[in-house]
Amino acid sequence: MKRAARVRTALRLRPLPALALALTLIAGGFAAWAGQDWYGAAHDEEAGYAAQRDAALTAGEQAVQNLNTLDHRELKTGLDLWESSTTGDLHEQLAAGRQEFSDQVKEARTVSTARVLSGAVTELDDRAGRARVLVALRVTVKAADGATSDKDSRMLGELTRTDGTWKLSALGQAPVGGNPAG
Repeated sequence: MKRAARVRTALRLRPLPALALALTLIAGGFAAWAGQDWYGAAHDEEAGYAAQRDAALTAGEQAVQNLNTLDHRELKTGLDLWESSTTGDLHEQLAAGRQEFSDQVKEARTVSTARVLSGAVTELDDRAGRARVLVALRVTVKAADGATSDKDSRMLGELTRTDGTWKLSALGQAPVGGNPAG
């Protein structure tokens, strides 16, 4: 009788080692699935495209803000920032008209400060290194007499990637369109 009891006891599964084995197999399966999912996400072309879109938007918003901010007391620094934010024809126009513009700002003694309200990438050609952005901003101008005025505007900017960074190559007012309400 003792022998039969021993055989039954030996055949019984021990719950703790069985549970540990089951949990180990589940954890291993989950780790394999998560690793495969992570690898797929890390090598996804859409993630790279999204990163370029975000980089273009950030650079575009900053460049538009830079070109709408200028203090007559720190004119050289401000105009240097303008030139470092641009490339192509826009850069050449700013560099060519720098002295004349500098004289006008010194005479007017104004301080303009821009703040980006929102922005969006409207086009992105990652391969060609070109993008377009729409940026809404509020520009505050303080005149020499201390009077301030705020103006909200929407700017369309074209960006060109040069040496791995996005710079403004064109900038203009966005048209305000739509049908009149009625």
